[in-house]
Amino acid sequence: MHYLPLTPRDESTILKRLGVGSFEELLNQIIPPEIQYKEKIGLPEQGSEIELRRILHNLAGQNLNTDSCISFLGAGVYDHYIPAVIDQIILRSEYYTAYTPYQAEVSQGTLQTIFEYQTAICELTKMEISNASMYDAGSALAEACHMAHNIKRRKKVLLSTLIHPWYQQIVRTYLKEYGVEIVVCPADNGITDLNFLNKLINDDVDCVCIQHPNFYGNLEPVDELEKIVHRTGALLISAVDPVSLGIIAPPGEYNADIVVGEGQGMGIAQGFGGPLLGFFASKKEFIRHLPGRIVGETVDVEGKRGFVLTLQTREQHIRREKAVSNICTNEALCALSSLIYLCTLGKQGISDVARQSLAKSHYLYNRIKELKGIKPAYSREFFKEFVVETEKPADELVRALIDKKIFAGVPLTRFDQSKKNYMLIAVTEKRTKEELDRYIEVLSQII
Repeated sequence: MHYLPLTPRDESTILKRLGVGSFEELLNQIIPPEIQYKEKIGLPEQGSEIELRRILHNLAGQNLNTDSCISFLGAGVYDHYIPAVIDQIILRSEYYTAYTPYQAEVSQGTLQTIFEYQTAICELTKMEISNASMYDAGSALAEACHMAHNIKRRKKVLLSTLIHPWYQQIVRTYLKEYGVEIVVCPADNGITDLNFLNKLINDDVDCVCIQHPNFYGNLEPVDELEKIVHRTGALLISAVDPVSLGIIAPPGEYNADIVVGEGQGMGIAQGFGGPLLGFFASKKEFIRHLPGRIVGETVDVEGKRGFVLTLQTREQHIRREKAVSNICTNEALCALSSLIYLCTLGKQGISDVARQSLAKSHYLYNRIKELKGIKPAYSREFFKEFVVETEKPADELVRALIDKKIFAGVPLTRFDQSKKNYMLIAVTEKRTKEELDRYIEVLSQII
């Protein structure tokens, strides 16, 4: 917000109504003083609007971002190119300030974009139905586990240890009070251990969750996994990278039951880690258990095409005893961004982005193999992301390369303190050969 209309009198009235004497006193009631940020950030006690804008602009200029640095960051949020048409369309007022789709007669435009988004997700994943989107991939995965338990009514959920650690934490949070045991299947050289999964799977298991490509970037043996999972009638839940579906088999082709994923790579800015987009699709037979909104196509009394929320009522989300989920909203603007992205690129464009990401990541992978002091951690097939093992702590390499305006990757100590010499590197279609060679040159000097 560029302009705040509150006057000192307005502020005083609000504080008095809240029963505090100052804004600082209000903060102290909410945020413990010992964890508050007390250092000055360079703002004067007072100044003109011109002066304040100049100061804030200079402060913001101290941030490093993917416009000023070469980025190899990944782990769920990626530096894919965002076509200019996306911002141009989503900033239209009818999208940016759209009315809730619960009132269909005034929300046909919003409902149609959601319907088209659902169609695009089904086309991309080769699944039969999709909802109107969710908060992010982590919450979508947790809702998928919740949905699987509602369908199967068993006792256990199996998670591959190679699912994003933060997604696993969200699953644990969602299922903590749900009476479901969470069992983690270990890894075998960078992929899910199939032998161990065979031992864990039984008639008590609601679902098995995998990530493909997995958190380390490696491709899972999904056809073998599917046979193991469905042998006991459990559901297969697959978390996927949507861009990868331009070149690898979509989950509908290897008989996944529920599919979730992070849509940020489809036309959504990285920001500071959000907002994100969780997409959610499944087989049609499970549609009554699907969380969130679903938009359907219909005709009005005059036979004209129209769109409505279908199969679920608003009360189904609000009334606990009737709810399949507590999710009663969706990331509508982010979903629209991804819809525009998919429509702009088309099937060939998605394939091109995926192929470029694949080729460039493998080029860098092979160049890194030539260096001393760093090596790929696995020799598995991967899409656009891979793990390297370093002689120096990965944190040190990351800090050193930041000085060269390069985001080297994500140190795995962020997720596991025992992995201080491991780093996750992602390469998207945006990276040029010159940037990749520059990375190798600087890396070789530092290690």
